Amino acid sequence: MKITLQNIGRRFNRDWIFKGIDYEFEQGTAYAILGPNGSGKSTLLSVLNGSLAPSAGEINYLLEDRPIESELVFKHLSLAAPYLELIEEFTLTEMIDFHFKFKKRKAGIDDDGLIGLLGMEQSKNKMIKYFSSGMKQRLKLALAFCSDTLMLMLDEPTSNLDKQGVEWYLRLVQQFAAGRLTIICSNQEHEYSFCTHGLDISDYKK
Repeated sequence: MKITLQNIGRRFNRDWIFKGIDYEFEQGTAYAILGPNGSGKSTLLSVLNGSLAPSAGEINYLLEDRPIESELVFKHLSLAAPYLELIEEFTLTEMIDFHFKFKKRKAGIDDDGLIGLLGMEQSKNKMIKYFSSGMKQRLKLALAFCSDTLMLMLDEPTSNLDKQGVEWYLRLVQQFAAGRLTIICSNQEHEYSFCTHGLDISDYKK
């Protein structure tokens, strides 16, 4: 899987959030999208995952050198972000089963295995609305990591996580990110320290 950006820009009204991005993301590599809060990192991630069209430039997706329409990119990616909502009325088990109606599971990951990975065996029948913010963030991350997709996109992945939660997140990276095209939006080094490439959104302010 490969994503190529050619002169990509995005604006709201007359104000450009970023402009003139030429970049290439390749499978098997981890990238960090960097910049201060409000700089446009999440907006760029939305362009990359196909949920937001660029205002200028061209974005192309290639799978084994075959082009993929932007409307179909979602089939090949997993996304976790603080602003993504879980279905509050579902129990943990129901939420997991619902998610995997749309995504293929990683090999060897069943409901019990994922719940064990979360350390939430006592909460399997608990409704999501009664989860703490940290539990919800763990669940979002686990669902993304354990989905069998070529791309993994994470926005501020350790939001609402304590020190143990951050260590847990980094273990997930080691276990499940290898071989994928991984993109992390962050301004906290512990979230992206494993990334080998970085794109600073501040370099594309015009």
